Amino acid sequence: MRNPYDVLGVPKGASEAEIKKAFRKLAKAYHPDSNKDPKAKERFSEANTAYEILGDKDKRDQFDRGEIDAEGKPRATGFEGFSGFGGGGFDGFTQRRGGGGGAGPGGMGEDFLSSIFEQAFRAGGAASGGMGGRGGPTRGEDVAAELSVSLEQIAGEEKMRIGLPGGRDVDVMVPKGVVDGQTIRLRGLGGSAGPRGEPGDALLTIRVLPHPVFKVEGADLRATVDLPLEDAVLGGTLRVPTLTGAVEMKVPAMTSSGRTFRLRGKGLPKKDGTRGDLLATTAVTLPAGEDSALVDYARRRREAKAGTA
Repeated sequence: MRNPYDVLGVPKGASEAEIKKAFRKLAKAYHPDSNKDPKAKERFSEANTAYEILGDKDKRDQFDRGEIDAEGKPRATGFEGFSGFGGGGFDGFTQRRGGGGGAGPGGMGEDFLSSIFEQAFRAGGAASGGMGGRGGPTRGEDVAAELSVSLEQIAGEEKMRIGLPGGRDVDVMVPKGVVDGQTIRLRGLGGSAGPRGEPGDALLTIRVLPHPVFKVEGADLRATVDLPLEDAVLGGTLRVPTLTGAVEMKVPAMTSSGRTFRLRGKGLPKKDGTRGDLLATTAVTLPAGEDSALVDYARRRREAKAGTA
């Protein structure tokens, strides 16, 4: 892994804003969803790892002090004087010569050597995911985010931009059949595990915003539509609002309040590509202001009913 300052192309004294701007530029250029170059994923992962260090004040300070490496892992300490086997001997350790309980070549006890390697593994190898194949590849952490969407955006199957933890902006297409509270997994958009591991995922929870007209019932929508009295009595054509614009609906004569009409295909998208329906319930409305003819008619109707009682 290269020096994170070199990866992002910023000087060591760069400000937080400069670091964030440099990362966003690289992320946009090398994101696998927009760049199909086979090397783009590697460059994107490298930039993400660099930003995880430099974008975090504490980690950046640790890196500048030499406490962590370019992958954010603790540096092994306590073995600076250990020069390995060969003609150089063991700097910092005293070799024993002569008899001594199971001493191997050069008088160094086999148990003592094993102890040295065990300590070295714990200090360095374990921190890097294992030595000699131990531990296997690592995986970055999953991150969580929320996306609020309107019914119009769901119906229009719009692509929306969302900012993820870590400063990344991505375009998201809301899947067909999505419901409020559903979590969508965006693979590879979570935390980085360095160049030898796979990035985690982003877990995106969908929040459907309340609508002033429509109530959601699965993929169907329900709405109340005002029906003028004259159309309720005589029948007529009624304009009904939908998520994609108003449509006309035929209303038969003598339609009472509470009657529900089904407008097929005017609901929300389903997983199979079809759409739900719009259930329009009528609410008969009286004319605004006093209507003497209507009042006389209602009075005669009441008197007629009373006379037959």
